[in-house]
Amino acid sequence: MSKSVTIRVPEELHAQLQERAETEGTTVTALITEAARNAVRDPRLEGAAEVFRQFVADNADAFDAAFLDDAPARLDAAEAPGRAA
Repeated sequence: MSKSVTIRVPEELHAQLQERAETEGTTVTALITEAARNAVRDPRLEGAAEVFRQFVADNADAFDAAFLDDAPARLDAAEAPGRAA
């Protein structure tokens, strides 16, 4: 179930929202809804994906050595000789 929320924005901002919505093939409502979701998102999650990617990159060799038969093919195999391709 959804709730209706009415806000007032300056005409210039509304025009910018409409232009962006058209460019992205969406609606002004969808843009504002996404902005509201971002406003209440847990700040502890900011950057979490990048931290995880970096952890995996930094420790990939150790994981591969520990689980030799399960090491996945890597996109950067050409840059890492001896790794599964």
